[in-house]
Amino acid sequence: MKHEQLLAFEAIVTTGTFRGAAERLNKSQSAISHTIRQLEEELELTLFSRDSYRPSLTAEGQVFFREASRVLAQMRELGATAARLRAREEPELRLAVTATLPLGHLLSVLAEIGQEFPATHLRLSTEMMGGPIARLMEGRADLAIATLDGVPVDEVETRRLTEVTIRPVACLEMAARLGPDALPMSVMQSIPQIIVAGTGGPEDNQSRDLLPGGRKWTVSDFAAKKQVILAGQGWGGLPDHLICSDILEGTLVPLVVEGFPPRRSEIFAIRRRDQAPGPVATALWSRLEDGT
Repeated sequence: MKHEQLLAFEAIVTTGTFRGAAERLNKSQSAISHTIRQLEEELELTLFSRDSYRPSLTAEGQVFFREASRVLAQMRELGATAARLRAREEPELRLAVTATLPLGHLLSVLAEIGQEFPATHLRLSTEMMGGPIARLMEGRADLAIATLDGVPVDEVETRRLTEVTIRPVACLEMAARLGPDALPMSVMQSIPQIIVAGTGGPEDNQSRDLLPGGRKWTVSDFAAKKQVILAGQGWGGLPDHLICSDILEGTLVPLVVEGFPPRRSEIFAIRRRDQAPGPVATALWSRLEDGT
C-alpha cells in the first residue's frame, strides 16, 4: 500500500469522480483508475461500486475510507512537523484579509509577530468577497482571514476569530424620503443597490444579499461603496465598523428592508492543509484566537 494510492482514493471520495481526482492531483484519469485498481487488488477488496455514473463507496470502502483518512491526516501532520524542523524564518508572510474585518482586531497580533521576527516582511492585502480564499488556494497567500463562504473545507484548517454585522444603510436624505417603516422589496428595487466587485475574479463577485430584479451599481471596494451611498446615489450593506460613526452623526441611517436583514458573518483564520507553515506563520496561527 502506497501513499499515492491513498491520496488517489481520498481524492475520488472527496471530489466524487475519477475525473475530479485526476484534476486535483494533476494526473490523467487513466492513471488514477490504474492506481485504484492496484490498491483494490492488493487489498483484495472492492472499494468502489461502479454501477452508476459516479463511483460510490462499497460497505468495505466506507470502513477503509475512515481509516485511510486518519492515516493521511497523521502523514500530513508528520510532513508539517518535518518542514517546521527544517524551516528558517520566512522572508515574507502573506496575509489576505477580508475587508469586512476591522483591522484593529488583527494589528496588535501582527505587531507582536513583527517584533519577534523582524527579518520577515509582513505583506497584508485587503480583499473583497471571495478574494482572500482565491489568493490562499492559488498559493498567493499563506493565510486568509475571511468567512467560510466558498471554502473547500476538506482542504483547509480553520480557527474562528470574530463576528461582524453588515447592515443596509442609506444617506439621511434618502432615508427621510423612504420613511421609517419597513421597506418592501418593490420599493427598493427601483433604487440602485450598491454592491462590491470581488477581487478573486468574476466568479467571486457579490452573490449574497442581492435583491432580485433590482437596479445595481458595482464599485471596487467598501470605501467607494460608502462614498456613493453618502452621495445619495443608492443604498447597500456595509460592515458596522465602517459606519458606526456615520450612524451616530446621522449622515447614514440603517434601513429595514424586506429580504435584507442585518447579516452576522463569522470570520475565520484559514490555512491550507497541504502547505507546511514556517515558524513565523506557525507563531501567528497560534496567537489568533476567538476574540482576536
